[in-house]
Order: sequence, then C-alpha cells, then structure tokens
Amino acid sequence: MALSNSLRQGRRLLCQHRGAVAVAITHHDFSTSSQQQDKHSFKCLIVGGGAGGIAMAAKLARKLGKGQVGLIEPHENHVYQPMWTLVGGGLKKMEQSIRPQSDVMPKNCQWIADTAEKFDPDNNTVVTGKGHEVKYEYLILATGIQLNYHLIKGLPEGFKADPQLCSNYSMFTAPKTFPAIQNFQGGNAIFTFPNTPIKCAGAPQKIMYLAEDYFRKNGKRDSANVIFNTSLGVIFGVKKYADRLTDVYKSRGITVNFKHNLIEVRPEKREAVFEVLESDPKETVTFNYDMLHVTPPMSGVDSVRNSALADENGYVDTVKETLQHKKYPNVFGIGDCTNVPTSKTAAAVAGQCGVLLRTISAVMKGKTPKPRYDGYTSCPLITGYGKAILAEFDFDGQPLETFPFDQGREMRTMYHLKKDIMPEIYWQMLLKGLWNGPRVYRKMMHLGLSR
Repeated sequence: MALSNSLRQGRRLLCQHRGAVAVAITHHDFSTSSQQQDKHSFKCLIVGGGAGGIAMAAKLARKLGKGQVGLIEPHENHVYQPMWTLVGGGLKKMEQSIRPQSDVMPKNCQWIADTAEKFDPDNNTVVTGKGHEVKYEYLILATGIQLNYHLIKGLPEGFKADPQLCSNYSMFTAPKTFPAIQNFQGGNAIFTFPNTPIKCAGAPQKIMYLAEDYFRKNGKRDSANVIFNTSLGVIFGVKKYADRLTDVYKSRGITVNFKHNLIEVRPEKREAVFEVLESDPKETVTFNYDMLHVTPPMSGVDSVRNSALADENGYVDTVKETLQHKKYPNVFGIGDCTNVPTSKTAAAVAGQCGVLLRTISAVMKGKTPKPRYDGYTSCPLITGYGKAILAEFDFDGQPLETFPFDQGREMRTMYHLKKDIMPEIYWQMLLKGLWNGPRVYRKMMHLGLSR
C-alpha cells in the first residue's frame, strides 16, 4: 500500500535545510554528510548531538576554547522530540521541532559529521563510520536511546500499510498520529507501553489523553473504547502522580490493562497481539484495533552496547550522582544513554548538565568529583487540551516540585508551560548551555526551603 500523505510529510521534512539526510526508523542506522574532518584529537570529545551533547558542547567550548572540543553527530537536522506529543495531538507542526544541526552547534566546537562505530576506551579512541580514529583526553557519551520497532513482529513495515497505525516516537510516523485520531470513527483506540526502559515514560499516556479528549469534543466518545495496554504494573512510577492519573483515567472511562506487552501487529487484519507478562503458563491475547499508537521497545545504541563502556543491559555504566564512568575515570555519560536510574527526559538532561560540568572540571584538575545529582527529572503530563499535571521528582520517586502549589492537579498553566514555554527554554537556553534545570528557581519559590 502506498505511504499515506502524513507519512510522506514526515519523510519530506527530513530533506529540508540544505538536503538533510534521512533518519532511519531504528535511529541507529545513521547517514552522514560530506563535511570534512580536519582534526582527529581533542581535549574533550562528545559523541551524540542531541540535547545533552549540544548543551555540554556549548558549556565546554566556552570553558576550553576553540579547537578543544569535538562532537560526533551524523544527522544534519536537530530535533526537539518532546514536541512530538503535541504534533500527534494536532497542536504543533513537525517542522516546528526541527532545526539544522549547524544552527545549534556551538561555534567553538568542531562538528564531525560521522557515526561513532567503535569505542576503545583503553586507548582513548573512537573509530568513526568513515574509518577515522578520533583521540580524546576526556569523552562524553550522549548517544541517546535506540528505537527497536523491528522487535515487534509486523513493524516497522506495518506503518506503511495502515493509516490508523501510528507512533509519536519516530519522525516518520508522528505526523500520522493526528490524522489517525481525526479519522477514527469508533471501536478500539489502543495505546501501548513496552517492556523496556523508554524515553519520556509519560508520552504514551499523553497522546492517549489527547485522543480521548478529541473524541469527546467531536462526538465520538460514546462509540470509542480507549485502552491503555502497558507492560508496567502501575500507571506511573511516582505514587503521588500515579494516584492522580488513576483518578483521571477512571473518571474518563479509559480501560487500563497492566502487564500487557505488544509483540505483534497484523495491519491487514487490524489486530494487535500482546503477551501477558508474569502469566504461567505464558499467554497471549489479541485485540482488534481501529487505531493503534505504538511505543516501541528501546535500548542503548548498538555501538555502546557492544563496547566496554556498557553495563549488562547495554547502557553507559555511570556513577549516578556524578555521571562519571565506573571503570574509566575520563569517560562520562549524560541523558538517555546512561544507566542512571531516573526517567529519560530532556528535563533530566538539564538537571545533569551543571553536575557533569562540575564533575569534568574536578577530574581535569585531578580532584575527586563530589556527588551532586539528585535524580531530578520532570514530565509534563498532558491530560487533555488545555490541561496538564507537572510531575517533578528525584531518584527516590519523591516529588521535587518547582512551584509553591500542588503540581499534581490538572492545570491550564502547566499545559501552556509544556506547549509554549518549554520549547523556548530548550532552543534558547538548554542548547546554549545556559539552563541547568529549575533548581535555583525552586529554592527561590520555596524561600530556600527546598532542595
């Protein structure tokens, strides 16, 4: 079946800004530009040009000066992925989430437009896809997380076959989501959560709440069965917000099936097959769907997983309070690629940036870095058009709220914070190395009584 118009739109966006390269749906299958690499040794080398990589490059390029910082990143476009929930809900356009990588690259940082294929930390070397050996004194891994649609039978090819099959986690498929919501006429609207760590663990729910609200506002709710099939045993990992979200989904008649993990999609029949986790003997259950939003399994990127830098689960093995590697003291991690036990969000990256700069600065001076990171992250949980809960919490799952009121309530102000203010903070502050999260503002608003 031909690609839907919305899927074609997602592909066309990849070709904007001077013939940008295509981003593979598995994320690790990188393409590269022809930019020349004129230097192969750096004081600090950063691998990955997402939020964490660019933010740290900006900080370190200012600190160390021109020619001291290199960044390996193959993509010619930089994307603000937290906006894709809004794209899926019809609130933003995909192009609003995209800027040329050259526009966000710090001017004193050398951009190596290539892939990192092999890590040799014993010899302080990274080998690129073009065969270059890049040397470093200090290495920061900001490689992000890999989307593994192919682990679900019938995907990713199924996205081409069925316009009602979508996913906000890929640039190819996020533009399909809002048309699928609009074209839904009744039946089962199913939203999934996989049996792996994922980036932005609240996102699978956010699009569900937006879809349910859209159905309600457009006279389709009575004929809709809105279903959340999650591999988890709870609706959210932090009890305060889990309790509030439980009230939300129950009051809106949403069915939640815990311990259900998507393993197969049959787009020709519009069937989704789930394994029931912890069942004995193992069971599967098949749902018919009239709309299916898939959150794919995820993992550390292959080059990291196959290196000495990874833990047994394939993530960069870091000390959670300092972000320094446990075995190699001149190696550090930031963001989704690490095994730091907090949610994988841009907000976590912001909370880690200042900590990592202090850690690296201490190591460069021959000092032992002090533990500083408390696990801060946040998740603006959109619960409908004009409503959101702002979840903020630490390593222990304890609320770490910025504002001096109960952020567990659905509020319009938090919705506009997510929709209108956070994108500006991302582009104008975080990527320029000027935003370390809201800790200072939290102290101010709580009169110095908060962490």
